[in-house]
Amino acid sequence: MLQTCVPSLNDVPVHYLKPNSLVKFRCMVQDMFDPEFYMGVYETVDPNTNARVLHFGKYRDVAECGPQQEIDLNSSQTVTSERQTFYCVPVPARVSPSTSYTPSRHKRSYEEDEDMDLHPSKQKEQHTGSGSDIHGCVEPKRLETEAPAGHHVISPNCSPPLDLNFPLPGEKGPACLVKVYESWESFKVNDVLEVFGVLSVDPVLSIVNSEERDGSSLDPMECMDTAEEQRVHSPPASLVPRIHVILAQKLQHINPLLPACLNEEEIVSNFMSELSPVRAELLGFLTHALLGDSLAAEYLILHLISTVYARRDVLPLGKFTINLSGCPRSSAFTEHLYRLIQQLVPASYHLRMSIESMNQSRFIPRKDYSANRLVSGLLQLASNTSLVIDETQLEQGQLDTAGVHNVTALGNLITWQKVDYDFNYHRMEFPCNINVLITSEGRSLLPSDCQVHLQPQIIPPNMDEYMSSLLTAVLPSVLNKFRIYLSLLRLLDYSISEEVTKAVEEDFVEMRKNNPESVTADDLHKMLLVARFLSLSAGQTTLSRERWLRAKQLEALRKARLQQQKCDFFGPLPQQN
Repeated sequence: MLQTCVPSLNDVPVHYLKPNSLVKFRCMVQDMFDPEFYMGVYETVDPNTNARVLHFGKYRDVAECGPQQEIDLNSSQTVTSERQTFYCVPVPARVSPSTSYTPSRHKRSYEEDEDMDLHPSKQKEQHTGSGSDIHGCVEPKRLETEAPAGHHVISPNCSPPLDLNFPLPGEKGPACLVKVYESWESFKVNDVLEVFGVLSVDPVLSIVNSEERDGSSLDPMECMDTAEEQRVHSPPASLVPRIHVILAQKLQHINPLLPACLNEEEIVSNFMSELSPVRAELLGFLTHALLGDSLAAEYLILHLISTVYARRDVLPLGKFTINLSGCPRSSAFTEHLYRLIQQLVPASYHLRMSIESMNQSRFIPRKDYSANRLVSGLLQLASNTSLVIDETQLEQGQLDTAGVHNVTALGNLITWQKVDYDFNYHRMEFPCNINVLITSEGRSLLPSDCQVHLQPQIIPPNMDEYMSSLLTAVLPSVLNKFRIYLSLLRLLDYSISEEVTKAVEEDFVEMRKNNPESVTADDLHKMLLVARFLSLSAGQTTLSRERWLRAKQLEALRKARLQQQKCDFFGPLPQQN
């Protein structure tokens, strides 16, 4: 009930919400600031009557004090408390199938409604279009409405642009300072949270912070923070609102079609009965998207439900990066394929790989010590984000130092599921769980767990029209079933019985007897991985003999196709895996 009643900052613009009201926010922790101290309990005194009032400072940014009252800083009742501030942004690359909040043109914000009540004469001025810029800046009300549209926004006092530090370009939505009062040790950078708390957008914050910045230049000893650090850590509340957390929880997933927390019993009872027909429909849909290639569609389903389920030492278990080679270069095939995937998963990003993008983009987050913040990069993504890397437009050229670092970072992400953040004097590993799909003409320059060579069975005369018609032909209800299917199967546990384990080992020994060089330990690992996702895709949480044989069959078909493709181009070659 709480989920539906509480307005969400992800959907409703900040200025349509009442200050100090209860709101919710789905977000990713982009950075965590130093803990801050506040007056948990304080006392005010009236100088005229000497009357004293006790106040509580929790869930507030500004101390509550009447016009005839003063805060008694020396009161014995004062209690200093601590809270942790997290800088949070909307989940990067998140696409919600739900309808977003779109206010009508004539709808006024909360502040405008209040202002009209106090000054009815202003209503006429508003309709006649009166109003002027302040010191050359845009109007504050328009500024608040348009602030989330990009990385940089202009703060109301016309200081240099404020970088909202979104990891990806073109992201929309508010960044928030989320203030947590208890158990904040359980939250870390890149966690995806849903928080419920008190919205704080007090204009006094902007005034106080501006005065602090001005004052610090006069007396540097009064504050240890640099002006840049104060500016970043205390941005205008109209642009970066504060949320004082009452309840916060880590999310298992970010699919808005599912409850935030699920257990396996609910999954089995509510969805497993219709899982088989949904899988069949999804396989048909992806087969058409991959130009009639059903084998590639099978592997794409396995890729989309893959997830890192454990780590053994430094090795991530469960990752399944696919290199889809043989993609047409001359058409917009990869672009359209990404758009279809984008409709199936909650968060996705299309990385068009080129010499220019490798050299000029910032992939790795880095620590800015002057502002005391973590500057985001393209690879600071939430868990289970689908990253589609397009190599089909890559041409020859020279990578500079930044480009080499970016390509290395992509390789580390794929191989080890980690990103080494740059802290200037050292690198710090941040584990991740990103599904990577690489599209290319030939074999990818980047590592992968599995190469599937595309064999189109149909060549549409108009690729744009063909791919666009696929989405329009699918009912929204069916598309939602696809989305639920892919999200739920990632949450299932999986095991292999001792009996099946023994049978697999014996089978592997037999394969090695027949042709020792053709089957390696890596091949066994890959077949077990394919068998795992095949079982899960059918709703089975244990490996059966049938699924193991099917996994061997798929792998044999995939490898035979690769061998045939190599022979077609270069003549007969020794078999490679």
